[in-house]
Amino acid sequence: MSGSRFVPLHFESVPEEEMRRRAQAFYQEIRLRRTVRDFSPRPVPREIIEDSIRSAGAAPSGANLQPWHFAVVADPDLKRRIREGAEEEERRFYRERAPQEWLDVLAPLGTDDRKPFLEIAPYLIVIFAQAHGVKEDGTPYKTYYAQESTGIATGFLIAALHRAGLATLTHTPSPMNFLNEILARPKHERPFLILVTGFPADQAQVPDIDRKALSEIATFH
Repeated sequence: MSGSRFVPLHFESVPEEEMRRRAQAFYQEIRLRRTVRDFSPRPVPREIIEDSIRSAGAAPSGANLQPWHFAVVADPDLKRRIREGAEEEERRFYRERAPQEWLDVLAPLGTDDRKPFLEIAPYLIVIFAQAHGVKEDGTPYKTYYAQESTGIATGFLIAALHRAGLATLTHTPSPMNFLNEILARPKHERPFLILVTGFPADQAQVPDIDRKALSEIATFH
C-alpha cells in the first residue's frame, strides 16, 4: 500500500431502531417510483439536476476511476435532433430488428417508435460510459468495469431525481452512436442511456403492473 493516502471514514452510526425506520421509509418512497412517458414542459430548476448528478457522481466505481459523463440537454434544438435520431432507430427496431417475443413483452406497456417525451420533458440526461479515460496531456488510460460502474451511478441518479420530486424514464434506442455526434462527445465514450426527467403531465398514466415479492428476488443463506 506504499504511496496510498487515507483519511478517516465519516460514518454516521445510528441506533438500530432508527436504521429500521430509515430502511422502511426509503422503501415506502422508492416503491412509488414509476417510469413515466407523459411529461409536462414545466421548467425544473437547474440546481436540482446539478445536485442529483453530484449524487450520481458519489457512486462506487472500478478503481474509483469514475468512468462516466452526464450530458445534460435542455436546448430545444438539440432535444429535437435527439428525438429524430432516436425515432429513426426505433422505427428500424420495431419493424426490422425486434423479435416477436420481445414485441409481445412490450405490448402491454403501450410503447412504440414515437418518442415525443424527448422534446417535451425539460431535461434529457444522456449518460456515457468511458471505455477509457484521457489524461490532461492526452494520454489514454484503461478504465475498469465501466459499464457496471455507470449502471450503478445511473441508479443513484434515478433515486436522487425521484427523491427530489421528479419523474424519470430510461430510454435506450439501439444503436445510440448518433448521440456522440449530436453532443460532440469523443469516441471513447459510449452512450449508456438517455434519462428523461421532469414533472409528469397532469393526466399521466402508467401501466398497472406488480413488483416481484422479496421471496422471488432474494435468497438468504
